[in-house]
Amino acid sequence: MATIQERISQLCPSATFEEGENLLVNVPDGDWHALAKNLKEDSELNYDLLSAVVGMDWKDSLGCIYYFTRTSDWSMLTVKVATTDRENPMLHSISDLWGVANFQEREVYDFYGIKFINHPDMRRMFLRNDWVGFPLRKDYDANPELNPIRLNDEINEDDTYSIVEKEDGSLVKEDKKIFGADEYVVNIGPQHPSTHGVMRFRTSVDGEYVKKVDVVSGYIHRGIEKLCEGYTYPQTLHFPDRMDYMSAHQNRHCLCMCIEKALGIEVPRRAQVIRVMMDELMRISSHLLSYGCTTMDMGATTAFFYGFREREMVLDIFEKTCGARMSMHYNVIGGVVKDLHPDFVKDVKALCAIMPERLKEYHKLYTGNIIAQKRMKGVGVLDKESAINYCVTGPSGRASGFSCDCRKKHPYSIYSELDFEEVVDKDAHGDSFTRYLLRLKEIEQSVKILEQLVDNIPDGDICAKVPKIVKLPVGRWYQQVEASRGIFGVYIESDGDKKPYRMHFQSPCFNLVGVMDKCCVGYMIADLITIGATLDFVIPDIDR
Repeated sequence: MATIQERISQLCPSATFEEGENLLVNVPDGDWHALAKNLKEDSELNYDLLSAVVGMDWKDSLGCIYYFTRTSDWSMLTVKVATTDRENPMLHSISDLWGVANFQEREVYDFYGIKFINHPDMRRMFLRNDWVGFPLRKDYDANPELNPIRLNDEINEDDTYSIVEKEDGSLVKEDKKIFGADEYVVNIGPQHPSTHGVMRFRTSVDGEYVKKVDVVSGYIHRGIEKLCEGYTYPQTLHFPDRMDYMSAHQNRHCLCMCIEKALGIEVPRRAQVIRVMMDELMRISSHLLSYGCTTMDMGATTAFFYGFREREMVLDIFEKTCGARMSMHYNVIGGVVKDLHPDFVKDVKALCAIMPERLKEYHKLYTGNIIAQKRMKGVGVLDKESAINYCVTGPSGRASGFSCDCRKKHPYSIYSELDFEEVVDKDAHGDSFTRYLLRLKEIEQSVKILEQLVDNIPDGDICAKVPKIVKLPVGRWYQQVEASRGIFGVYIESDGDKKPYRMHFQSPCFNLVGVMDKCCVGYMIADLITIGATLDFVIPDIDR
């Protein structure tokens, strides 16, 4: 059988290759869509998961770096597509092949101005429609007079367009509307407790039934990726804590590992064990929050307090060692910033001891409730094929039967040494009830991991020696971890300076909100609230 490189050369003779962390394929845009189709459908390639789309400005060109994963063996492939046209940059869309590319390409358009040919909805994703310029370009004019703070309302824009390629190769702009003139559209959010943050869903309804959901993001967009280009690598570390704040440890762990990989730093064993324990405590805290908020969204306020009762124990553990309960800032390049509190082992054992009984309480209080089951079973179904197509990972993906736990598929740190199960619904129900239930089962596995480590924390250093001025060599790196809501990725491209040339955070929540329309159509407005709660997205992770 031909190698991957040989097979791609057969299918796309214009492709060139670069060795690196993963095989990088350079392909001209004119051949890109045909190659992308073969990457997904060719039996020798079969890269069925689009893991990341990273917009780039290389000054002499604009383009994208794509990361593809083959779920049969979880190998990765990198593809680079670029255009030298900075006045009217265009690339071919692959949103017809991978559903996740729809929002991902809109994000690239928003920040780089790259228009995607044949994309069905070429609107900005996060910024206002009247925003001037494309902020992640290297030549962006950041003069505040161009984009002043405006307190007036933004007009609801139903206008969008597609750049359609005809059979003769000509490009035609086709104007479109998001909603028809006769559709009844209601706003859910952005100021609504059950949108779990400032998220706005423009929802077309027929009576109580949802016909279409238009996701409107950007109400708390903070430009983290742009800010990173002006900071040194250690200064960028505080940002991941503030994205999905319920995956703060895992996200920051990911960024540290990406930098450590580029520098060739070996993290001390004690620090690795501490990092994993903090990651699993974070996962328990996150899933308890999800339990509480999901139940409260359906009216069960008592269950909310039950979940928060044990979550307080986790936050107390964080506070003692890290000095904070939310934005812990604990991982640093090379290890962790300080050693464990003397009460750490005792407190972790106490948590592990009570969780089995407390989980039974949660199930007794809510899981078996007939109203809860009627509200969740068979509601908001996401099938396995769609979960892969939209790169929905984490508990939501596994509830659809998609085996995608990064701790198992791309083991990092010490996870390959640990005994725990990947919780996957083998029957692939993919409904709200399964997503709800699966998180509670994952708490059991996190407790199992903590029990293996709590009496086996080795002595030794908590941080490796790191240069006072951190400069990454010229190159690009990509690192993934299993965050609380799915696979979180960090992309770094370095030009050899002490600041990143480009840093991109691949958010699992961005993909989760991308399936809201798919999961909600045909269900009732009240079901939309339940579906959003069980998908469990966190808005700052989307907006970044």
